[in-house]
Amino acid sequence: MENKTILVPTDFSEVCNNAVNHGLGLAKHFGYDVVMLHVINKDTKSFLKREGINMQELEQRLKDISAEKTDFYKVKTTYVLQEGNIFEIIGQTAKEKNAGLVILGTHGKVGFQRLTGSYALKVISNTDVPTIVVQKKALSSAYKNIVFPVTSNSKDRQKVGLAISIAKTFNAKIHIFPKFEGDKASKTKIMNVVKQIKNTFEGDGVEHCDMVSERGGGNFAKQVIDYSVEKEADLIMIMIGSDSSGLVFDSWDEQIVFNSSQIPVICLNTAKLSISRGGL
Repeated sequence: MENKTILVPTDFSEVCNNAVNHGLGLAKHFGYDVVMLHVINKDTKSFLKREGINMQELEQRLKDISAEKTDFYKVKTTYVLQEGNIFEIIGQTAKEKNAGLVILGTHGKVGFQRLTGSYALKVISNTDVPTIVVQKKALSSAYKNIVFPVTSNSKDRQKVGLAISIAKTFNAKIHIFPKFEGDKASKTKIMNVVKQIKNTFEGDGVEHCDMVSERGGGNFAKQVIDYSVEKEADLIMIMIGSDSSGLVFDSWDEQIVFNSSQIPVICLNTAKLSISRGGL
């Protein structure tokens, strides 16, 4: 529990403001600080010119928001203005601030820095710490139901430690959701992984259940999302895959991250993360 900072990039859009509030809500539960980050790039400069705002006014806006959020949430909130490439700066700042978590607000064309689709995925791919992707849906008072997909090709055991930390903090229930596999070897592999995960949760006293996706149920991402909606999930946990060329998102990962039900999704990086059991 050494990384006691949550980093939230913002371009002042509605969804990024929601991300800031989401981060503050989590920080209050974890006892963390929040750092808001605005990356100054060509999009920022174009926006400032169009709106007739200078850099001092932009910084004052961040300063005012920080003071307002600190006062309302009773959580220390600071800000950073950094010039550079948004895909690189977010990851660099997370390291510099020793962040344990990044909250990324993603949207369509509302925000002038267009943190959506491939933009958002690239940001996540360049960040070493767990990243929660949120949309416009506000954080409820706490995470109560967490959906934990398991596939034969993923390293899902790596997200167990973080799942335990979040579940214990919020007294949440974890829903293990294995992908149905008709192939005997894949089915056996998933069953073994699920058994190990369940044993760990039981050993740590974490409430959990498991439900295998349907045979012939079609797209696994859709099944994960449908199940999450049915169980009123507050969070979905996925692993980002990797190969020799670097990080990659499977098509089902993308569907889950940008789900139309706007359920927050926490992404963990198999290549860069080393999550120890017990916390952020």
